[in-house]
Amino acid sequence: MATLQKRTYPSPLAGYEDAAPLPDERAEDGKSFINPQNDKLSTAYEKFTDPLDNGRRGGFDVHIYYYQNNEEQKQYAKALWERIRREFPELRIYTFWDRPIGPHPIAMFEVNLFTPAQFGAFVSWLAIWRGPLSALVHPNTAGEEGSFWATELRNHSERAIWMGERIPLDLTGFIDKIDK
Repeated sequence: MATLQKRTYPSPLAGYEDAAPLPDERAEDGKSFINPQNDKLSTAYEKFTDPLDNGRRGGFDVHIYYYQNNEEQKQYAKALWERIRREFPELRIYTFWDRPIGPHPIAMFEVNLFTPAQFGAFVSWLAIWRGPLSALVHPNTAGEEGSFWATELRNHSERAIWMGERIPLDLTGFIDKIDK
């Protein structure tokens, strides 16, 4: 299990300190609120928010897991891997591993996402097409204080997003490298 550290977080309202109070008015559906309008969309639609990596590594990795001893899952995962390579050729798709590797305790393959548009398209597509498989979506951050391995630990644990069943990762490799 990841060793959690005491952290401080910047205010999510940084930059909005002098903004007018939000209206309490409800939208036509009676449930959602009417939000104040902006002159432009958030830049997060075009570029990943700092400290996400907008460079060569890509902002997010998606690890899609299957139980290598389950022939049905293995066949589905292989077909999904092929489908992703055909439907999303602009993404970086890695080896179809038939065994555990690194912190991943079961077989998997990995996909890199480089833009917010790719993230939105691929993750929503994967929600429908992942079938019986689980997926870890984790950020790749750059330029943060601390060691590379401490950042990797945080990205694979604290900042992880799971689709399907959570697969417990073996994070000891990251933890062991933090102090070295």
